[in-house]
Amino acid sequence: MGKLGKKARKFAKKNLQSVLKRKRKLKSMFKKKAAKKDEQREAEDPEGYRTELHSGRDSQVEDIKEISLDAIFSEDEIDAVEDDFDSDGYLSEDGSCAEVGETESASNLVDNNSEGALSVQNREIHLEILKKMKKLDRLKKKDPDFCKFLDSNKNRLKVFRDEENEFSDEDESSDDDRELVDENGTKTEVSMLLNSSAVDSLCQLVKEQQNVSALIRLLNGYRAACHYGTESCGALKDGLTLSNTLMFVLHEADNVFRKMLGIPCSNERKEMILGFKDTSKWKKLKPLIKSYLRSTLFFLNEVSDSVILVFALTRLRASIIFFAAFPPLLQRLIKTSIHLWATGEGTLSLHSFLIIKEVASVFNSDYFDTCFVKAYKAFISRCKFVEPGLFEHILFLKNSFVELCSLDVQKALSKAAVSIQQLAKILHLGLRTKKKEAVKKICSWQYANCIELWVAFISVNVRDYDLQPLLYMIIQIINGVAVLFPGPRYLPLRVKCVQWLNHLSSFSGVFTPVSSLAMDVLEYKIGKVGSKPGKDFNFSSAIKLPKHWLKSRNFQEECVFSAIELLAMHFAQWSYHISFPELATIPIIRLRKFHATTTSESSRRLVKRFIDQVEQNIEFVRKKRDDVAFSPRDQQSVESFLQLEKGSGNVPFTQYYRSVIEKAASRNLLTNKNTSYLEQKKSKRKRQRMNNNVVGTANGEVDSH
Repeated sequence: MGKLGKKARKFAKKNLQSVLKRKRKLKSMFKKKAAKKDEQREAEDPEGYRTELHSGRDSQVEDIKEISLDAIFSEDEIDAVEDDFDSDGYLSEDGSCAEVGETESASNLVDNNSEGALSVQNREIHLEILKKMKKLDRLKKKDPDFCKFLDSNKNRLKVFRDEENEFSDEDESSDDDRELVDENGTKTEVSMLLNSSAVDSLCQLVKEQQNVSALIRLLNGYRAACHYGTESCGALKDGLTLSNTLMFVLHEADNVFRKMLGIPCSNERKEMILGFKDTSKWKKLKPLIKSYLRSTLFFLNEVSDSVILVFALTRLRASIIFFAAFPPLLQRLIKTSIHLWATGEGTLSLHSFLIIKEVASVFNSDYFDTCFVKAYKAFISRCKFVEPGLFEHILFLKNSFVELCSLDVQKALSKAAVSIQQLAKILHLGLRTKKKEAVKKICSWQYANCIELWVAFISVNVRDYDLQPLLYMIIQIINGVAVLFPGPRYLPLRVKCVQWLNHLSSFSGVFTPVSSLAMDVLEYKIGKVGSKPGKDFNFSSAIKLPKHWLKSRNFQEECVFSAIELLAMHFAQWSYHISFPELATIPIIRLRKFHATTTSESSRRLVKRFIDQVEQNIEFVRKKRDDVAFSPRDQQSVESFLQLEKGSGNVPFTQYYRSVIEKAASRNLLTNKNTSYLEQKKSKRKRQRMNNNVVGTANGEVDSH
């Protein structure tokens, strides 16, 4: 019997009873095996197995979505307890220097509990009152209607207290004026409503005599000025009084406090303040200093003018040691400074960072971790989206963060390892699963800027500290990113990867092979190339190129420029090494092949010049190498090979490399200018359209679209 035909065999496989019977038998066997495996797995981990069955989702995809670069450090462990019960009210002007506010009783109870030897019964009562006040604050936050009810009955409570005060035995004092006593015993009447002349007299008393009563009046006026616009206050008569009070207190408060405590202006040791805690001077001035610091911190969160913010930050930086006595206020200062550092521009960002750096250096053992974690989170959140105008600011944030880490490299080292391990975890999931979520997370500005941050940190400190584990880990991550995104649309990301590797190799002295990564740029196959140049596009502001740009003449030129620039940087690092001829052999072969096949005349000229310069350097190294008398095993002699020539920098290839870098810088500058000009034109047209729409709406016109 002959063989069945193709159609007959296909029909037999699908419909014959014997075939179907065999299929059913095999299927039942596989089901039994799978059931046994499931039973064994459920016996080992019953809860995890049931959870996975019930979820019905891919756990890897969920893990990728949950992994975040800025969630690896918990701020709950480093945040200090907020002083919810410390008053932010006005200072009492009766000479007691006690603060008056809505929570005055609570703060007094805390102070008395810590300073006085109260009985156990009184302490229990005080603790109970504090618990009730905590519950009251929580109720205010949860129930706004309850808060409104308290506010509506506040006036009744005030009237009731005034009636009580009428029958008290204390001497009555007028609410319209106060008496200040100077050192000579002269009494000066000053109106409660501060005006310009009253502020001038108070300033003179404070500056010349360090009069405490005058200082209290000024600090109350200063608090009113800092809270101006957020609460009703009649302590200041006009805008001139407000500005004079602000300027004087900001400019002179630190000097006055230091004179009254006897602290030199040059002393920036926190131990000095902590040593004053039990003195009568400190107990008298503590509420005043606290009021000044709290008011200034509140002022920083309300003002938007960068000049005023810079001046206030400068004055707070001068008073940084006073924060040693107020840890919650120091936490608030760190939070505000880091926000202004990340979101501010120019001088404001610089002065905010100086505050952060000062805190990390003065309070190193206690607050370096706080500054590090908060600054890292602010940097990560700030660099999620990068525009051409933000390059300089993000570069400043990166350099300043590296400077902060350099204050305590050992502490920063452990946290850097955690962050780099998080980068490796995300990359591992991306390489293993190739899921869209993982690839998108890796091909992002946030991921790239995080790599660049740690590349800068390792490069700065690798010669002075043992950072070899971090160095090899970050090199593996960069190579993995380059392998994950090999296509032509990811040309900017690949260029960044090679630049990072060259940077690490230059500072660490460790050879990193990057020639193949750079040469792959020249061999992108994208089909037919158009003759027209593409639209102006800022190459450095993208990680992934648009599709329409791939077939433009600009893309081909950019590929050649990038490859030559990267190879020149790599060869310049090893142009004096004894093994340079072997290093450059394969890249030269591939460049000659590209030179023979390319049709662009400008690319041919650029590649030909590069080949000539590399061959000259190969010949130069070979001649020098032929004259040496040591063997390749003499490591010390190999390392010292051509060191004199390297110091002079007169070798032809070094001069050629400088010209390549200058041309690359001028080309990037021109591209940035053209791009910014186009962006300005687009924004101008957009504003004109918006204005036309507004005018049309005002005239009763209706947009047909």
